[in-house]
Amino acid sequence: MAKKKILFINQEIAPYVPDNEMSIMGRELPRTIQEQGHEIRTFMPKWGTINERRGQLHEVIRLSGMNLIINDTDHPLIIKVASIQSARVQVYFIDNDDYFVKRQMAKDETGADYADNGERAIFFARGVLETVKKLRWVPDIIHCQGWMSAVVPLYIKTAYHDEPSFANTKVVTSLFSKNLSSPLEPTFKQSVEFRDAKAALLAPYADTFDFDELNKLAIDYSDGVIQAEKSVSKALLKHAKQKNIPLLDYQEDALGTYEAFYDQICPDSDN
Repeated sequence: MAKKKILFINQEIAPYVPDNEMSIMGRELPRTIQEQGHEIRTFMPKWGTINERRGQLHEVIRLSGMNLIINDTDHPLIIKVASIQSARVQVYFIDNDDYFVKRQMAKDETGADYADNGERAIFFARGVLETVKKLRWVPDIIHCQGWMSAVVPLYIKTAYHDEPSFANTKVVTSLFSKNLSSPLEPTFKQSVEFRDAKAALLAPYADTFDFDELNKLAIDYSDGVIQAEKSVSKALLKHAKQKNIPLLDYQEDALGTYEAFYDQICPDSDN
């Protein structure tokens, strides 16, 4: 397999959040792919639960400072970075005072989903893609893991499709069972609009944009799908199969199969 550039956009990565199937995969998959000789970049949200001192995070001034406009409101983008020494993986963190500072992850202290989770996912997606552009790094494959990254495939195929950094990029989405208890905010379809990512593109989806609709959106704009957990929704797997795109079924100890799947999605690397 030719050397590829692979961008991992993860919702959770251990040890920055507690161990679970998603966070362990978020750490182990980039490590494995890097050890196989590929070039990687890894991003996740800077959740308010992350201890910056313990994790040795520091701000990357040259990448920070951009404002992202969502619903006519400017939201400053802050980029931080740290390294997982045991895995030899560098992680970039997307941060913002409104969406992440002093906040839990998907749910607040009472256990309720945050009312602006949709906007948080949009900010995260756009923040990652704008930062990758600044890095002048051209990924062959973008691998999205978790609902927080679910807007990325739509943006890659629409809003960023003419960008030199992403014009030939393929997108892979991993499906997990980790759910949202509540639907996203009613304004989500309008909030997602950016350049060619028009709100009208979301018309075929249910007006109540819940966890399943968000994952269907990711599947519809992806070039390949992976069942990352055994307990993934059967409805989502059925939706993925109906798209007639490569689908990697769940299997234990599957890390060794991902490289071949990437090669199936993106046979030749031009970068």
